[in-house]
This record gives sequence, C-alpha cells and structure tokens, in this order.
Amino acid sequence: MTQHITEREFQNTVIEAAQACGWRVAHFRPGMTSRVDRQGKPIWVTAVQADGKGFPDLVLVRGNRLLFAEIKSQKGKVTVEQQAWLDALGVGLVEVYVWRPGDWPTIEAALT
Repeated sequence: MTQHITEREFQNTVIEAAQACGWRVAHFRPGMTSRVDRQGKPIWVTAVQADGKGFPDLVLVRGNRLLFAEIKSQKGKVTVEQQAWLDALGVGLVEVYVWRPGDWPTIEAALT
C-alpha cells in the first residue's frame, strides 16, 4: 500500500477490507459546528461525553474478537489522549492497534 495516502483514504481502505472479511465496523465521524476558527473555516467536533477525547478511530467486532484501531498516516503521531485510551483498552482481552499504511501485511493478518 502506498505510503503517501491520507488518513481518511487509509481509514476507508481499512473499513472496506474489514467488512469484506466479515467484521462489523464502527467509526464515529465528527460533525461541522456553526462556529468558525480564526481563518473562517468551520470547526468540526465529534459529539462525545465524559472521557471520549482520543477514543480510537475504529471499533471492529467479529465472533469473539474485539479490536480497537487508531488510524494514522505514515508519519501521523498518536496524541496523549489517544495513547491513554489504547493503554486502557489493551489490558484485557481486547486487541488494540495503531495502524499505518506501511502496516498493511499486519492489518491483513489481523483481519483474516
């Protein structure tokens, strides 16, 4: 897989691959608010309550497996909040990943 793909494109590719392998996939998209930033661009937020900031991009379920995946571009960085969620989720029987385009063989192995 190309290393120069956007996070959105990569995420869509992962979702399609997961669904083709029989996974149920959830991703919670941000919505545009009526507010604008200093450059006049709309502000996007994901409606979440409590400790939701940094929640992983994808939740995948198939059979008795539950995966959480944070999707990043090849050079994208995991935030402190994202890492806190990944650490908290990774202590049980849950599989937790940070997936980048260069990880495609590992992604395929996890989904099949």
